[in-house]
Amino acid sequence: MEVEANILNSEEAEKLERIAFILKVVAHPLRLGIVHILEQYPELSVSDICTMLSSEQSLTSHHLQNMKLKGILSSRRDGRSILYALKERDVSLIIECLENCKCNM
Repeated sequence: MEVEANILNSEEAEKLERIAFILKVVAHPLRLGIVHILEQYPELSVSDICTMLSSEQSLTSHHLQNMKLKGILSSRRDGRSILYALKERDVSLIIECLENCKCNM
């Protein structure tokens, strides 16, 4: 039996790299919670997210900033508040796929 040396083409390899990157960025319970909430609301402030997740503002802000720097979230200033939104919709699709899988969880 002959094994094909290069199974993935460059486009498929890039797609897998992107999925791995997204999974690394959101691989924390609080970050997954943030994504889940932002799937339901187009924009939320840090304080709204903290209230909904019962989390500390400093820790939540840290995770939000990290996700923004990695390109998963976008933000805009609204008066004294910063509103966050999902920038990368692929995150929702990947997480939905994992939630729907029939693995032993």
